[in-house]
Amino acid sequence: MTQPHQPTAIIGAGIAGLACARVLDAAGLPVTLFDKGRGPGGRMSSRRLPEATLDLGAQFLSVRDATFAAAVEGWRAAGCLAEWPTSLWSVDEQGWRRHRDDLTRLCGTPRMSALPRHLAEGLDLRLATRIAGLERDARGWWLVDAEDQRHGPFARVVVSAPGPQAEALVEPHDTALAEACAAVIQRPCWAAWAVFDEPLAAPPGVDDDWQAVRMNAPALRFAVRNHLKPGRGDQPESLTLLANLEWSQARLEDGPETVAEALLDAFRRALPGGELPEPVAMGAHRWRYAQPDVFAAGEAVNVDYRLSASGLALCGDGWRGPRIEDAWLSGHHLGEALAAEANRPPFPTPDASRRKGHPAP
Repeated sequence: MTQPHQPTAIIGAGIAGLACARVLDAAGLPVTLFDKGRGPGGRMSSRRLPEATLDLGAQFLSVRDATFAAAVEGWRAAGCLAEWPTSLWSVDEQGWRRHRDDLTRLCGTPRMSALPRHLAEGLDLRLATRIAGLERDARGWWLVDAEDQRHGPFARVVVSAPGPQAEALVEPHDTALAEACAAVIQRPCWAAWAVFDEPLAAPPGVDDDWQAVRMNAPALRFAVRNHLKPGRGDQPESLTLLANLEWSQARLEDGPETVAEALLDAFRRALPGGELPEPVAMGAHRWRYAQPDVFAAGEAVNVDYRLSASGLALCGDGWRGPRIEDAWLSGHHLGEALAAEANRPPFPTPDASRRKGHPAP
């Protein structure tokens, strides 16, 4: 008689955790995701204000890898992605210039969170559940949440959270995984936003409907006009301003109001004439673990996930690179490895920890 497959728990319903879960689900393997947020998406989440919808994390995704490209085509067909930006600019001491390259870029429609919500459809997803610790007994792994509730048992636990959060969970049980997590540096990033009741004036020689601009300023690295994203034509002028990582680190404990004013002033100074309408609403969000700066080294070359004999596994952008594509590939490759192990003993052999991922771009 065929034995039922033992379930897998995934901590974190960002793009990496969702990618892993989708592979397992497609293989007919039981999987449950846990996330502390009110919705899936992690740094692909969006903020909905009375006046506007704002993307405060990832602004778009780019495509390089063939496997990821095939998945993207499916998401486009499902209507949750559209090409954007089509009017991308760069600005430095020489002024504003149109940015051109061969990359395909797409954003979620009508907001970035549309993609993770699409990927979460049909999955067993436990939201507003912050996992504070892991326990193991003869039946398997148990997840203990912040309310001291236990969830399980599970044969395997995948942690897709950023390195410092993953380290705290795995350290009591797997020293090697904890040391790998400690090698990943996750840089913080402040994201400010502002809503206006009148449109911005375009700099001379720049499209009136410019959509995004790469900045070369001490504080500011990217500015986006949210209302010019697909599906948002009925909302007023609204900006998202992403700070430089070094600037964010130096002002990590500043208040949101102070940060929003500083980043809006940096954008104002990048405009000829330095004039902006007065915002009707503004604020800022701090991503404490926004982007991996130093990728973790491992036993094997080009490993983009970790899978140990203890039944614990790790995936996410810290194991491959900072892009959405990197996070998805990390989770996807781990899902493939777990699915391949499904008919073997409950916990993978030590050799499974040396499985190679695909090379980072």
